[in-house]
Amino acid sequence: MIVRPHHLRRLTARFLPFADAASEGLPMGQLLRLSLFQVSVGMATVMLLGTLNRVMIVELSVPATIVAIMIALPVLIAPFRVLLGFRSDTHRSAIGWKRIPYLWFGSLWQMGGLAVMPFALLVLSGETVHDVPFAGEVLAALAFLMTGLGLHMTQTAGLALATDRADEATRPRVVALLYVMFLLGMGVSAIVIGWLLRDFSPLQLIRVVQGAAAVGIVLNLVALWKQEQVRPMSREERSVPRPRLAEAWADFIGGGQAGRLLVVAFLGTMAFNMQDVLLEPYGGEILGLSVSATTMLTAVWAAGALAGFALAGRALARGRDAYRLAATGILAGIAAFSTVIFAAPMQSGPIFFAGACLIGFGGGLFSVSTLIAAMSLPVQGAAGHGLALGAWGAAQATAAGLSIAVGGALRDGVNAIATTGAWGEALDSAATGYSFVYHIEIGLLFVTLAVLGPLVRVARPSKAHSAPGAARIGLADFPT
Repeated sequence: MIVRPHHLRRLTARFLPFADAASEGLPMGQLLRLSLFQVSVGMATVMLLGTLNRVMIVELSVPATIVAIMIALPVLIAPFRVLLGFRSDTHRSAIGWKRIPYLWFGSLWQMGGLAVMPFALLVLSGETVHDVPFAGEVLAALAFLMTGLGLHMTQTAGLALATDRADEATRPRVVALLYVMFLLGMGVSAIVIGWLLRDFSPLQLIRVVQGAAAVGIVLNLVALWKQEQVRPMSREERSVPRPRLAEAWADFIGGGQAGRLLVVAFLGTMAFNMQDVLLEPYGGEILGLSVSATTMLTAVWAAGALAGFALAGRALARGRDAYRLAATGILAGIAAFSTVIFAAPMQSGPIFFAGACLIGFGGGLFSVSTLIAAMSLPVQGAAGHGLALGAWGAAQATAAGLSIAVGGALRDGVNAIATTGAWGEALDSAATGYSFVYHIEIGLLFVTLAVLGPLVRVARPSKAHSAPGAARIGLADFPT
């Protein structure tokens, strides 16, 4: 049997993940190299939200309240992604670069924050003797702020650069690949950093965190090398006044579609993520599941998310509207949280796991659909892809951070009242706080569905998405 070259190309494009994400403007080799900035961002995210969180509370005995405040600081910077994206849209230099300077300086902020982080934490924990009041808190806050600013600047500029270079047909899959690399960076770095810190000591903490800072800057240097074409600009061109953010934002929001989509992304992310820190405790405390059983929730959730991605891929390939798919994900989420609530009175583990799987399915379908919708938003006037991606990323990141904090606070506050018997014997249970949060999430999903409604009515499929197979997304093509 003779295998012809075009047969091999078809086989590669069909079965290899992201093989169809490459385009003439962004070949696969350059795309994979550019995606390394997401690996460094994932590694730094693990340091902030995972490793350093545990080290501060357990090994360094820092109060949990201070730890929570430190971790929340990078989330507070998330709204500035709009400004960062806009500045990268309008940046002017003698060689014509727009995104690379922001990638570079974001990398420096990220490296600088991680470089001083271990020393700040040692001062915060009292490991070093000093007479300066609140020195540890101030230094640690600055380190977290620097790292958070670097993360947001690097990610926003990097995604905008990839969006600029990709063509309209491949752009959603390119951005999805970058988010997959982000997850890969988180997973691999979590394993490596955990192994390096198995024998904890202050000196080892300094080595690991500063090593991560060095690896991050190297990855980002490789990622940005020769990724943006040099287009010399004259002094007259550089002296032309830049558009103002207010003007660009007005162009971006004009017509109402972009603003409504950002509200949908914010509300939907809040609704799906409030349970993020509650599902495993709910299974253990209310349903009596073992640690090993609740650990399986992540795998069950991931299986549901993959099913959502598969459905989105098939539906988009057949010309389905992204907004209608997002609405389907919301409805699945309503059914999911209702299932989780009913698991408590029925004391049923299988029902609970089915609900967790449905949460992954609905969240995955919603995320993929809003990602495609965001990538197809028209940019006009002073607005550019950096502003659009910055606004979408700001809505997602801010909602994710707030939802986790609000979910935990609501559960604790409601349980503190309910377990005193103030609301009657029927609600005098530890399950009341969890159930209250799940009902709030159902309510938020209904609100999101109402806000999404006008977008479904006015949506029109773009040329890129109406072409056969143009919007096809494989199982691996999913956002964070």
